Amino acid sequence: MAINALTWESDFFSQRIGKVDLTALEQLSFAEYSQWDVVQAKISSADYWSMDKLSRQGFVLAEGEVELAIAIKETTRQVGIRIARPSHIDSLRYLASTLFTATRFRAPWFEQPLIEQFYAQWIDNAVQGCFDDQCLIKLDSQGDIAGFISLRETDGVARIGLLGVSPEHRGQGAGSELLLAALDWARARGCSQLLITTQLSNLAAMRLYLRHDARVLSTHYWLYRKRDDSV
Repeated sequence: MAINALTWESDFFSQRIGKVDLTALEQLSFAEYSQWDVVQAKISSADYWSMDKLSRQGFVLAEGEVELAIAIKETTRQVGIRIARPSHIDSLRYLASTLFTATRFRAPWFEQPLIEQFYAQWIDNAVQGCFDDQCLIKLDSQGDIAGFISLRETDGVARIGLLGVSPEHRGQGAGSELLLAALDWARARGCSQLLITTQLSNLAAMRLYLRHDARVLSTHYWLYRKRDDSV
């Protein structure tokens, strides 16, 4: 089989969603991908051969992404950052559902109400320690949530899940405070580096990470094909 099932996404979006196994790309056929509602492929931005082959089979660009890493050195505890609690979930769900509008989970492959629910559920899960291990929040002077960051740790490496700042608090340093808090969280757990994946189109996020000495590890493209797309 050249396509592997993405179980969580399939269940959430109520579609049969699969991902191309690039090692079996030569065997990918119309008969196989016509069995799926959406087929995804993640390829290196330098892999022109795969890009051309997938394009000929009806795949189109959904988004580019970049993976970055920040080496963890000496860190400082950030004032005003705290661990999100269940009492924050409703506010976090609303904020997350409104922030992530330019991602690979978008129309025409996914419906907007479900996309909003997807990110709302992601941050909900992070507060409860599901998939991501923890969610940190920045509160403003009124006690409202100015921004959040979700984190997980695997084998000595920390990774950011979601980072979001409310529109009214942008340009005030909340993103930097949350990122510095994430580095401190990771250092306290003995992690050697903090990994981040973001969209190539998200220049504001990349500028933030690069200001904090992030280095680019890799760039990729996500290509999608719907069941009814023509070849």
